[in-house]
Amino acid sequence: MRNTDWPVEELFEQLGAFDAADARFARFTEALVAGDVLLDEALQHRLATAMNEHLRTTGLELRQTGTLGGYPRFTLVPLQLAHIRAPKNVIFATPAKPDIRFLSAVDNDIEIVNGDALIYDRTVTDDGIRWRDLQSWYQDREHITDADEAKKSLYARLCASLPENSPGQRNLFDSYHRILGSEVYDMPALLPEVWLHWDPRTVRERGPQALLRFRMDFLLLLPHGQRVVLEVDGSQHYTRDRGRTPDTAKYAAMVAADRDLRLSGYEVYRFGHDETTARTLLEAFLPRLFQHHEVTGLR
Repeated sequence: MRNTDWPVEELFEQLGAFDAADARFARFTEALVAGDVLLDEALQHRLATAMNEHLRTTGLELRQTGTLGGYPRFTLVPLQLAHIRAPKNVIFATPAKPDIRFLSAVDNDIEIVNGDALIYDRTVTDDGIRWRDLQSWYQDREHITDADEAKKSLYARLCASLPENSPGQRNLFDSYHRILGSEVYDMPALLPEVWLHWDPRTVRERGPQALLRFRMDFLLLLPHGQRVVLEVDGSQHYTRDRGRTPDTAKYAAMVAADRDLRLSGYEVYRFGHDETTARTLLEAFLPRLFQHHEVTGLR
């Protein structure tokens, strides 16, 4: 930043920037606009804007994802994630439609009046929601003093929310935690039965303007605003008459909802019910998933 001797290309050559791996060059790019390099917030934003003119041609953008030492912190993210906002309320762990009311519509404070839904209402940082974050929140919520007791209680509470008529979901949930083992503490929390849309009126009452695809089987909130949905498909997703007759309309509605989710910034991964019983499949899938989304911590 304070170079006055070399042309930029010579400087980058000396730094090894041209030969650096993508991840290393990304960290270098983020460091150029870091607060400990530019002790001027306005200058940070101006430089990020100038760099983004070139970065966007590669499908990337420097986006402010938080603060560090009182200065903005910028992260290099794919363009499709640039419009994603930090979640305000995550409503999960209930297959039944929650009865919601606003305690303060101005502040977006909501309350579950009846039902047993969980609402993660802490600030979701650029790290997403890890199991450590979820356990800490749950421990405070339930006033549990012992961390091990909080871990067991939370796991049991999440398991209890899984639909009894979907053993595939339970298989995936159990396998996720069994495969990660103790490492799950620093890895993304697997949130079951997450509410995507909520409407006080039913689909019949709302008519053509009704919101469909209310709930997701599982949601992972990963670093840098990445949102990953895991869905388990039993025969009820594409048949009727208790699995005896193919239902092309039901299947078409499902894939249309997937397209809408992707356009809204979610990545969707589907599993057939029978796949969830194959531990080797999930053992191979999870490391690839985390590597693809640049989630670190899994050995």
